[in-house]
Amino acid sequence: MSEVALTLLLQAIPVAFVMFVVLNFGGLLTWVERKQSAIMQDRIGANRASISVFGLRIRILGLLHPLADAVKMLTKEDFTPARADVLMFKLAPFVSVFFGLAAFASIPFGDTLQIMGREIQLQAVTLNVGILYVLAMISLGVYGLMMAGWASANNYALLGGQRAAALMISAEIAIGASIMGVVMVYGSLNMQDIARGQGQPLLPQIFGSWIPAWGVLTQPAAFILFLTAGIASTKRIPFDTPEGESEIIGYFVEYSGMKFGMFAMADFLETVVIAGMTTALFLGGWQVPYLQASGFVFPWGASVALPHLVVTALQVVAFLTKVVVMIWFLMLIRWTLPRFRYDQAMRLGWLALFPLSVLNILVTALVLLAVGKG
Repeated sequence: MSEVALTLLLQAIPVAFVMFVVLNFGGLLTWVERKQSAIMQDRIGANRASISVFGLRIRILGLLHPLADAVKMLTKEDFTPARADVLMFKLAPFVSVFFGLAAFASIPFGDTLQIMGREIQLQAVTLNVGILYVLAMISLGVYGLMMAGWASANNYALLGGQRAAALMISAEIAIGASIMGVVMVYGSLNMQDIARGQGQPLLPQIFGSWIPAWGVLTQPAAFILFLTAGIASTKRIPFDTPEGESEIIGYFVEYSGMKFGMFAMADFLETVVIAGMTTALFLGGWQVPYLQASGFVFPWGASVALPHLVVTALQVVAFLTKVVVMIWFLMLIRWTLPRFRYDQAMRLGWLALFPLSVLNILVTALVLLAVGKG
């Protein structure tokens, strides 16, 4: 194998990992949503889909439901309205899924992997302005929703698309403003640099090296604001105004089969992206407390040396664990709170989240000036 081919193959490892993890998380969330809601509501849940093997009914905790959903959506009639713009109508779900998947590309899931004399960044797309890239990909996802609503030639679908655009714009502005405090504290738009910065000790002159400087500790207000705006950007309860079933609207109201399934998948992918961003910006990213490149180094002087591959594996596992916990929390909110009215969601975004995010920027600037980091 040539040197160039080997380099390209090794560089493809982070891309393949992101594709595998994000797509499988998105598919698995169809099962998680059923099971978690069933547990919360004290009912049987997703246990009905089963297969017969030698006369035994096998359900496997309802894990066959995603498979049944896929078969159902692939075999349902592919309906296209008579007056629809056919090209835009068919392209819209692909646009939504693509940008939902691409948004995860700049989120680091580990530090570096040293293999065959090469150092590979555990990040599908390495950018000095990675945060701007993620925000751009999330923002571009609104085009899929507007395309679906407009191309359907249905007034209810158009209304849903307009609601989705308005909600996502208000949420994404609040997301960008809330992140600015994190950028100011760690001094970088590169999400890998921010993840590394969270491994440093928090106020070492007071706490020594016992407490890591995770974003949730350095920017607690930004964490709450970002998480709230992030939930809104996923368009799921309590911010599901673009698809209010009780009002018979929804940007995908004319879609059926796998095209409908792709819009549902896009929502799940956005949930994974928000969980990944929350982990990378506020929960230390891939950081494990007291784990350094050489192994564990504890504040009381003890240390445990570990091979590089073990350290890297622990970082990846830590990142995935945090993402799973955040997804569980997002699902918890989804099945706990009632949905907002459209005007309430808009008021929250423009009159609460955005002004508070700007206030957080001002407070962060004053604190940094006070401690001499401005």
